[in-house]
Amino acid sequence: MNDFRTAGHAAVDLLADYLGGLPDGPVWQAMDPAARERLLTLPLPQGGRGLDELVADIGGDVLPYPMGNGHPRFFGWVNAAPAPAGVLAALAAAAMNPSSAGGDHADVHLERTVVRWIAELAGFPHPAGAGLLTSGASMATIVALGTARNRAARRLGVDVRAEGLAALPPLVGYVSAETHSCVRKAVELLGLGGRALRVVATDAAGHLDPAALREQIKADRTAGLHPFLAVASAGTVNTGAVDDLAAIADVCAEERLWLHVDGAYGAFGVLDPVIADRYAGLDRADSLALDPHKWLGVPVDCGCVLVRDPVELRGTFSLVPSYLRDENAGGLGWFSEYGIEQTRPFRSLKVWATIAASGRDGITRDVAHCTAMARRLGELVAADPELELMAEVESSIAAFRYAPAGVSAEQLEQVNKALSVAVQERGRTFVTGTLLDGREAVRACLINPAVSEQDLAALIEEARAAGADLLAKLS
Repeated sequence: MNDFRTAGHAAVDLLADYLGGLPDGPVWQAMDPAARERLLTLPLPQGGRGLDELVADIGGDVLPYPMGNGHPRFFGWVNAAPAPAGVLAALAAAAMNPSSAGGDHADVHLERTVVRWIAELAGFPHPAGAGLLTSGASMATIVALGTARNRAARRLGVDVRAEGLAALPPLVGYVSAETHSCVRKAVELLGLGGRALRVVATDAAGHLDPAALREQIKADRTAGLHPFLAVASAGTVNTGAVDDLAAIADVCAEERLWLHVDGAYGAFGVLDPVIADRYAGLDRADSLALDPHKWLGVPVDCGCVLVRDPVELRGTFSLVPSYLRDENAGGLGWFSEYGIEQTRPFRSLKVWATIAASGRDGITRDVAHCTAMARRLGELVAADPELELMAEVESSIAAFRYAPAGVSAEQLEQVNKALSVAVQERGRTFVTGTLLDGREAVRACLINPAVSEQDLAALIEEARAAGADLLAKLS
């Protein structure tokens, strides 16, 4: 253990220097070709190496080339900076290395607590057993939609676990064009097929239209189909738009549909009093997917699925062979009865540490800061004659484009399609691109509480400069 102790101290010092130095370095830089080649062509070692050598290699060939998400000027996708408390807890969890499927050990009980904490933060009802940690919102969505499918089958008199999909009449679900792709993946994986999803009309801002949802359900029932699911967004990835959850919940209640809310990124926005009213109706969903590894800053990976009815959840996944019987498991059984994974990592410790280090007040302060900075970015974009704000800033995402006067629509499309990469390569800040209403744009996601007005100003400067350079190359 002396070697581990020495190397461990060196590793913590290395990581502390790395985290502390992030704001002073480039947000992102392409890998040195020689370093990339070394990592790609590492031969399988014949003999072992010392822990001190491994720490040195990490410092030399890995830490200098991050994704960039630890930097306060990283606005790409929805990738958070890691909370230091979570980093330390992840190390301790790895040292214990349990399987958190079930049993009477600390991780199991801690997971029940942190799932309850997450539900409390989001304002979602939480009966005991009604949720678990997952690898991310993609897996959480599979778990939630699998439960929705099984409830629909049961109501139709089909035991889909025993009889399979062939025994089911055609089921259909409803999404908007802004719904995250993980929903379609889940529906495909669950055997229902992508054609089972109806894309419902949205308003100009990208919100799913409840009236259009009701009309589509009516048309599908008339056609002999069986509506069973609607998916709403508590913060879309493109613009951070929050659907009218209360109105959609009304439709689902009237039509007896399962309401799933994708809150992977945005659901924690409910903590900000300034925008909390946008989330009215979130607590009426049948299931909610969240990602603590996004806005909360829990180190990857960590998603969470919450459901209203733990009986439905357990009935969808529970399978206890004789070799996994636990007579002392109690009424809730094992976590492996509520999802797909049998061997489950000790995710709860880093969630506990991250939340406990900030407390509800600290998390609320961080979320409110990010949303305020996003609104400020929207103001800066709207006031700039060379930029165009693409949508109202509803949570903490601002989508915009480079759009100086006198430039043709074709040239603007070419410039904006290349703009995000051009900004990234300049190294001072990082955004990603997307399509909004058929037009090329960039989007900035603000979930790092360290972001400042100076960082926003840098983003504006870089977008304008990169846009001008790209436009000049077209001339």
